Amino acid sequence: MKKQVVRISVLQSSKVVTALYVLMGLLYTLIGIPMILLGNTEVRIMGIVYFFMPVVMAIFGFIFFCIFAGAYNLVAGWLGGFEVEVSDIL
Repeated sequence: MKKQVVRISVLQSSKVVTALYVLMGLLYTLIGIPMILLGNTEVRIMGIVYFFMPVVMAIFGFIFFCIFAGAYNLVAGWLGGFEVEVSDIL
């Protein structure tokens, strides 16, 4: 049976995507900590940037996914949404 996603909740889906971006940004933090502790001045500055990447990624991820979800809702109204095929499992 085919189903169609015709609308994405902008705020709720953006919150979920933001949380995922924060988790991915933590990888940058793990890279930034040794850079801060062991690097010279230039490397420490870059390490500080890496350290705060979860916040930066969360802000930009939220903003851009809000834009994406709004655009999707607009286009899905004209063309129809994503189609997925689902089946019941026992």
